[in-house]
Amino acid sequence: MAETIVADMGANVWKILVAPGDRVEEDDVFMILEAMKMEIPVTAEDAGTVLSVDVAEGDVVAPGQALIQFESE
Repeated sequence: MAETIVADMGANVWKILVAPGDRVEEDDVFMILEAMKMEIPVTAEDAGTVLSVDVAEGDVVAPGQALIQFESE
């Protein structure tokens, strides 16, 4: 089932750790956001496959903005 992973808060995209086609396990980190000098990991709730990464490192994201398209198993 495909789902969209969104930003919980406004932040900077600090590091992207996955690419389209990557398989991830539950609790793997997709990317790390930075807000107020804190690192916020964005993790997988289920195992599955990354369909697309909708942001780039250095982007500023708004709350609710799409980060990753993901298909869970």
